[in-house]
Amino acid sequence: MTSCSTCPYPSHTQFASAALVGAIVAGEFDRAQDPAWRDSGAATVEDYARWCGHLCGATCLRMALGADAPSLFELRDGALKFGAYTVDAEGEIHGMVYAPAVEYVREAHGVEAQVHRELTTDGIGELLDAGRLVIASVHYAIRRPHDPAPGRGGHLVLITARTPDGSGFHFHNPSGTDPATRTADLPVERFAEYFAGRGMSLRPQP
Repeated sequence: MTSCSTCPYPSHTQFASAALVGAIVAGEFDRAQDPAWRDSGAATVEDYARWCGHLCGATCLRMALGADAPSLFELRDGALKFGAYTVDAEGEIHGMVYAPAVEYVREAHGVEAQVHRELTTDGIGELLDAGRLVIASVHYAIRRPHDPAPGRGGHLVLITARTPDGSGFHFHNPSGTDPATRTADLPVERFAEYFAGRGMSLRPQP
């Protein structure tokens, strides 16, 4: 996996302190102690700690919306209003749910978007060639591409382009643990081992 410095889209993490992502996802650091939690836009550290682990989709939207995007928790709040995130009777958080997420970005941000319930890696390439960004469902272990893929789906990344030689995808991972795994290239065949075959696409604003 290699990083790329030419991608025009910002790289954000779903945790406020990028330097702490590795320790947070490894369970070695309490996210409620994140010193940069206010940068997320959360009203309280408790709200931040409860939600940040679920906001890979909102982080992908934030990156896709570019430099003028709202804060992470402003996007969370908007997505909640449209049902793109839900909280059940037991307090469990669910989402991002694609269909209401698409409605949210269309209505609130004026971005054309589409759900893809069945999507292949060839389909991702076609969407990228058509000038679209793809939010794809992958296993979170994509940040460790040299290890065998333990499964598919459950986490979202933003794919912004093919690699220069056309053999891979360039993507941003909200839970990447270092610069090389937050903004990265991966061969299509390797990406497919993590990919769940679904996602959503957006046409970025000019």
